[in-house]
This record gives sequence, C-alpha cells and structure tokens, in this order.
Amino acid sequence: MTTLKIGTRRSQLALWQAGYVRNALRHAHAGIDVELVGITTEGDKTLDVPLSEKGGKGLFLKELEQALLNGRVDIAVHSMKDVTVSLPDGLHIPVICERGDPHDAFVSSRYGELRELPAGAVVGTCSLRRQALLRYRFPELNVVNLRGNVNTRLQRLDDGDFDAIILAAAGLQRLEMTNRIRQSIPTGIMLPAVGQGAVGIECREDDINTGRLLQPLDHALSHARVAAERAANAHLGGGCHMPVAAFATIDDEQLQVRGMVGWPDGSEVLFAQVQGRLQQAERIGINLADDLLVQGAAAILQDTYGD
Repeated sequence: MTTLKIGTRRSQLALWQAGYVRNALRHAHAGIDVELVGITTEGDKTLDVPLSEKGGKGLFLKELEQALLNGRVDIAVHSMKDVTVSLPDGLHIPVICERGDPHDAFVSSRYGELRELPAGAVVGTCSLRRQALLRYRFPELNVVNLRGNVNTRLQRLDDGDFDAIILAAAGLQRLEMTNRIRQSIPTGIMLPAVGQGAVGIECREDDINTGRLLQPLDHALSHARVAAERAANAHLGGGCHMPVAAFATIDDEQLQVRGMVGWPDGSEVLFAQVQGRLQQAERIGINLADDLLVQGAAAILQDTYGD
C-alpha cells in the first residue's frame, strides 16, 4: 500500500483543505493510505501584529516547506492566496484543485451589505488589498487590522468589536458557515486576491511518484486562472500580502484578467484589464502587470515595502 503524508497547518480551515485532498486521493487511487501531519507555523504563533510587518503570509509556509524538503511529509496543501510568489529550490505546485468561490464576503450582525454601513463604522480585515479598496470606495468607514483564525474573527465581531468584517467566502463555505455571509461582495467593488478560493498542492520536484499520484486532482481551467494571477503578481514584484489583486475569468477560450494596485490608505488605486487566449495564461498575467506598472504601480509597491 502506498502511503502519503500531507503536511498541514492545524487551523480548522487548513485541516478541511487537507482532508479534502486526502479524500480526493483516496477516490482517485484504490489502496492508498493518506496521513495528515499537523505542523504549527510562525504565522500561527504571531497574531498580535499585522502580517505585513512580520514578512507577509510566507510565515504560514516556511515550516511546511521545510518538512517537505527534509522528507517528513510528501505533500503540503495550501490556500493559494497564501502562497509566496517564489518557492524554495526543489519544490513546485503541480496541482491546483477545482477553484471554490473567489469572492470576498461581507459579514455583519447588523448590516446587510457594505453600502449600508454608516460613516465611522468599524470594519476589520488584515488584508492590505481589502483595506486599500475599502478606503478607496468607502472613505467614510473606519478600517482597522484584524488577525486570527476564522472563529476568532467571528467571535470579535459577535463581541461588538467591529460593525463588520471581511473574510474569504470560500473559507466560510468550507467551514459550513455560509449563513454568516451577508453579502458576496461583487468583484467590481472588491477584486479578489491572487488565487483566492483555490487549493494548491506542493511537493518535491524530484518526487516523480507523488507527482503522478497527484495529477488526477489538477483542474486545468482553475490552474490556468491561478497561473495568470500569480504571473501578474510575480511580474509586479508583489507578495501575497500586498495591496495587489489579480482575478482571472474564462469565457470559451478567452482568458480575462483584471487587476489592481493601491495605496493601503486608499488615496489612489490603479486598475487594469487584459485578455487573450487561454493557452497564454502566464503571458496575459504579465501583460496585466505591465499595464499597472506603466500607470505607476512600482512606486506604490516600493514605497509600501521598500526596494
């Protein structure tokens, strides 16, 4: 019997994602044994400061990737919105599972949608992308940093610390908390993060057998969309926790990518949109980034995070 070990963070959502991949592998291959290996990351330990001040969401990956490199686990399962632009030498992400809901979710105990919030309402999110777009489109709101796992953030909302919070819709749906979503925020108001809603599987490049076992889980259209978005982010020199969005959609054989780069204070937000043939996903993403760079995106990113 073939045994695969999946490295995963211990959060409820991370365990759901790892369990999803485990079940998919068992369905694809008779006689396979899949074990979950819980790993605590630096990002799980550092909850008192904004991620952007501690190195971004790469803090959620380092220990998982080290476990891959030293052979403690065979694969690691990630929310693609948390995955850094570059990967350690020897590792790759050959599989993107079928993408879930990419939208951001408006969650509130008192209000039905963003536009109902009164001036001065307190909105919590740790994402610089969300902060930039909220402050740009709703400058009357008081947008503050909010970290922690999904349950922690919801508890703080319920305790009255916030009038509303913004979370990824896919996470709430996967945790069977769809009832907490008051509004699926239209992408015309809030462009999703790079890879939001998609689950990716990372493994060692030289582990040919594991790569073969993983291949049936790859969803080609989701993979193309995420590839375009990540190519845009990489060409911008952005990270996974910068005021950057890139969101790809597919219509027939045409792939369209919309993107934004903005000052975290919302004083200026740049937008771009490009499209092309599905087979050129990464090139389309690069073209989107070039458009944003021509508009001045580099100055925003460099000022926010330095050279």
